[in-house]
Amino acid sequence: MAMRARTAKSLLLNTFFPSRTKSFSFGFGSKNDSRVGCSFGSSTSAFFSTSSAAVAAAEPVEESRMDHTTSLSGLFGMLKEYEDYRRALYGGLTHKALLVDAVGTLVVPSQPMAQIYRQIGEKYGVEYSEAEILKRYRRAYEQPWGRSRLRYVNDGRPFWQYIVSSSTGCSDSQYFEELYSYYMTEKAWHLCDPEAEKVFQALRKAGVKIAIVSNFDTRLRPLLRALNCDHWFDAVAVSAEVEAEKPNPTIFLKACDLLGVNPEDAVHVGDDRRNDIWGARDAGCDAWLWGSDVQSFKEVAQRIGVQL
Repeated sequence: MAMRARTAKSLLLNTFFPSRTKSFSFGFGSKNDSRVGCSFGSSTSAFFSTSSAAVAAAEPVEESRMDHTTSLSGLFGMLKEYEDYRRALYGGLTHKALLVDAVGTLVVPSQPMAQIYRQIGEKYGVEYSEAEILKRYRRAYEQPWGRSRLRYVNDGRPFWQYIVSSSTGCSDSQYFEELYSYYMTEKAWHLCDPEAEKVFQALRKAGVKIAIVSNFDTRLRPLLRALNCDHWFDAVAVSAEVEAEKPNPTIFLKACDLLGVNPEDAVHVGDDRRNDIWGARDAGCDAWLWGSDVQSFKEVAQRIGVQL
């Protein structure tokens, strides 16, 4: 059964994620839209995508539709078998540990980034529109950062000074410090899921360990304290401290090490397909895409086997 279940997992991953394409991410400790990480992004995979050209080229006959339905049904049956196998291993649970992405999954900005850059920047002479700030921000974020592959080193100030000045045309140090400090306060962020605390308490009570895994600078810990959620987690793996950024498997392996679990016993939940899903799977963890595979932390808990 164990071999069949592992084969099921491998087949499912190869079917639903057959190829990799580079995804774009950006933000003030963030990811993929003008609200700096609040959008879940595309949830479709190559398995589900159908171009109009492909539709025009071939009209599927009833028999092929039946074959497709049967095949899909078989895949989901194998997925259930795999999850049942894991629950049998771990006393009713599919995983011993949950790894959670921060920005875009646990928390999101309370206001769009460009709006904040402009509002705070007006008294420092920033004249660009929000649309122009966003365009310049994206352009700056896409550029290689020095000779290092790490953007967030220690407090991340050099990187964010470059981003802010490139986005707004303002290099005033007081402006930067005010903006930098703002994103370390509870005013700047709010929880994606209001039920997160209740769910995490239930998971930990059931014996599931929980860690944050985030591409962020050293402001993450004080930010979690400001939001009064730092005590929800057994460990925090921050890229600036680990010196590895997602999708590098190192940061996921570090989180597992901090929790005292093997990678195959952990599932990671995040909203970025490249950084969160591919990175976690390269480390040997399971991974669920926030906003697609799961829509809430209650659903995460239920999939693990913890009912609320």
